[in-house]
Amino acid sequence: MRILYVTTMSGTIRFFIEHVKMLIRRGHVVDFACRVTREIPYELVSLGCRVYDLDFSRSPTSLSNYKAYRQLKKILDEESYDIVHTHTPIASAIVRLCCRKRKDIRVVYTAHGFHFYKGGPWINWLIYYPIEYFLARYTDILIVINSEDYERARHYLRAGRVEYVPGVGIDVEKHSSARVSGIDKRAELGLDDESFVIVSVGELNHNKNHRAVLYAIHALEDSEIKYLICGKGPLQKELQKLIIELDLEDQVFLLGHRNDIIEINKSADVFVFPSFREGLSVALMEAMACGLPVVCSNIRGNRDLIDEGLGGFLVEPTDSNGIAKAIKILMEEGSLRERMGRHNAEKIQAHDISVILQKLESIYENIS
Repeated sequence: MRILYVTTMSGTIRFFIEHVKMLIRRGHVVDFACRVTREIPYELVSLGCRVYDLDFSRSPTSLSNYKAYRQLKKILDEESYDIVHTHTPIASAIVRLCCRKRKDIRVVYTAHGFHFYKGGPWINWLIYYPIEYFLARYTDILIVINSEDYERARHYLRAGRVEYVPGVGIDVEKHSSARVSGIDKRAELGLDDESFVIVSVGELNHNKNHRAVLYAIHALEDSEIKYLICGKGPLQKELQKLIIELDLEDQVFLLGHRNDIIEINKSADVFVFPSFREGLSVALMEAMACGLPVVCSNIRGNRDLIDEGLGGFLVEPTDSNGIAKAIKILMEEGSLRERMGRHNAEKIQAHDISVILQKLESIYENIS
């Protein structure tokens, strides 16, 4: 079969490398359509994947999305693709509009977390739910990655078939078996071995909610706590200003984009993840594979991964006092940290890339 993967921006492609390699091993041809904003992974280029550069925009009101619609429709009219596997909301809406009258193309849509969810803003329900409800009829297979979305899609969205695949998958062995000297890594980061190190990984934006952790650390008034934030984004200056206002310059460090996340996780004591919205976070899964206990927001997706009291603590994302309390418990109880870390390392085995690939292979084999 000839398969076209579609995503709004090219940065998302990195999550599908192993998926595409599996499909190519099975004899399929796989190409990509997206807005090329960063270099395409060499692994995919070396496998012969073609990449169509379309004028997608993340803004739903941008006129460039209409241009992308026309570009994609032309590709589908001229090329003989059997399946279009689409990801991310904007691209997926455009794909299904392009394919709504096509009987020769099967549409597979992986929803990496609907924008409407339990406790979500009413405006999201008002805008995004009707769109997904309407477009579901043009979706042959809808893949969801967490249990809340699965139940909602199964009962309220009329896709041809709804499948549950728990995430994009991670290489658990790569993370769990990495040998890292925590002392050396801490020294490299300017930390001493006595520090209690907390780490978060995620873009510096409103959704990732790093502010809640800053307020929690401020409330704990313990200079031994060091907080490492890996990521970059539009709120960097705002967060830096808040760090200064809370007098946390010696405790909180914005590390920017990192290529050594495994080493940083392995040198930390706790992973903190207070997002307002997630589908099923790769960063959280990677921390679990590194054997870290977790303090995270009590939201969809996170609840699938973290067992309250066993692998960590689930706290409301706006509850900085609750985050502080959980951090304090983990600071004081080293044996609890170890037990939670072991629990997470065991549980995350179900999300290993080998498991995910088996599920995806089965889905593709059953596409009529």
